Amino acid sequence: MYPNNTNNTNSSATIEYPVRINRYLYLTGLCSRRAADKLIDKGEVRINDKLAVLGQKVQEGDTVTLGKDAKAMPGTYKYYLYNKPVGVVSHNPQLGEKSATVDARLAKEFAPVGRLDKASEGLMLLTNDGRIVNKLLHPDFAHEREYQVKLDKPIKNHDIKLLSQGVDIEGYRTLPAEVTKITDYEIVLILTEGKKHQIRRMCAALGYQVMSLKRISIMHLTLEGLSDSQARELTQSEKDKLFKKIGMVSC
Repeated sequence: MYPNNTNNTNSSATIEYPVRINRYLYLTGLCSRRAADKLIDKGEVRINDKLAVLGQKVQEGDTVTLGKDAKAMPGTYKYYLYNKPVGVVSHNPQLGEKSATVDARLAKEFAPVGRLDKASEGLMLLTNDGRIVNKLLHPDFAHEREYQVKLDKPIKNHDIKLLSQGVDIEGYRTLPAEVTKITDYEIVLILTEGKKHQIRRMCAALGYQVMSLKRISIMHLTLEGLSDSQARELTQSEKDKLFKKIGMVSC
């Protein structure tokens, strides 16, 4: 049986509201979007105690309930590593743009866990398992993500220290980061959080422009062996290690 109230703090920390009801049920890990539509058609889904309709949007703070007779319709969860090239968007492509899912030749049910902006490239995790989103992205869990960053001018040692301590970006102070200088123009940054355009904003706050940005690892997962636009399914060993790190049972 499903829990009565699916609107929990873990899901609200990563869901952008308003969100369509079928996507909401997918992101909270209850079922696929297609299965959600079937539940809605059967009258098994309510929003604030009123029957939900196809296409209806859930607002932050809404109470979503499933009927007591609703049966779980789990799909087969899969996890892919994908090397996003510059020019591909992580989500919500506009006219003429290509999304990460399309570029990786995966079904619509798959979505990126965490984003890279259009001008950035590198490693992404694509999955149809919405349960793992908060476990991977919330800064409280401190999962490391590593980036190669090329700047428009030589970086000063003083600024490397500032980046490592945390930088104020429009009223928010970033968490401490690990910073390694590769050349005068290139650094490697290891972050445990992912604010929108965070690295670009951190560098801009210190007077630098990011010329290129590439994510090279997410925890133990790396770009090794992946060419541009290529995706591959996680090995069982990679998946087991991932689930161990996020405190879930591998499925």
